[in-house]
Amino acid sequence: MRRVLITGVHSYLGQSLRAFLAQWPEEFQVESLSVRDSNWKEADFHGFDAIYHTAALVHMEQNKHDPDQAALYDEVNGRLPVLLAEKAKAEGVSQFIFLSTMAVYGLTAPYGKTVSITADTPLRPADNYGRSKLAAEQGLRALAGNGFSVAILRPPMIYGKGCKGNFRTLEAMAAKLPCFPAVQNQRSMLYVGNLNALVKCLLESREGGVFCPQNASYVNTSELVREIARAKGKELPLIPGFGWVLSLLRHMTPAVDKAFGSLCYDPALSQYKTDYCLWDFPASVKESEA
Repeated sequence: MRRVLITGVHSYLGQSLRAFLAQWPEEFQVESLSVRDSNWKEADFHGFDAIYHTAALVHMEQNKHDPDQAALYDEVNGRLPVLLAEKAKAEGVSQFIFLSTMAVYGLTAPYGKTVSITADTPLRPADNYGRSKLAAEQGLRALAGNGFSVAILRPPMIYGKGCKGNFRTLEAMAAKLPCFPAVQNQRSMLYVGNLNALVKCLLESREGGVFCPQNASYVNTSELVREIARAKGKELPLIPGFGWVLSLLRHMTPAVDKAFGSLCYDPALSQYKTDYCLWDFPASVKESEA
């Protein structure tokens, strides 16, 4: 029996993992802890085998580049995980799993170009969110050793049933638009079920390291929106010839590059000894829209 403590009572990813591990009640006992205030310091970590840290201040366009917000990001995303890990290590917890982000690389992909992240890609975060997550990574890796393993996950965009963020925007487009641009791009994405499967593997192996998980295949944004529409019972035509429009729009809004640029992890970077991609692309979209 592995006792797992998830930080972030209302965390989407934390709640998702808890529901996923509930399939194996004889193997995992899962509890949640709020870290919104300092009361977590009074919690007793003795007896827990692992902590899965999902609580974070997520990035938003209006403040991710604001210097006045940097200290808050650093406190919540940078310092808090390290303080939790220090307490965990001191109280006998043997594993700390930290949810970081692809944003630690600081890369974007302009529309029409492909940017690939490999093992040699430097860590150069470009905003408050990425910098704070990298600071936490550095502090956590310094704690690893002496019976305490640290697993750092750097996922790309995560999607799944009930998730927020960019996927919700694509859902709205699939529901409302009569057609959608046919764009030939590729993006690394990660279905939340596949993320949960990897976390389960890490809990079982008790190992540490840096992991860059992604689905077994890259995702094309246009195909993703069409699959979402199909899951809703709607056929969404993909119309070619919008390239020049997107080329103009990308100078007016970063949303174009974010949606239609090609930003990918090298597949070799995401390999693991156990196959954690239990859902293929069509199945993951169907589950997300169920």
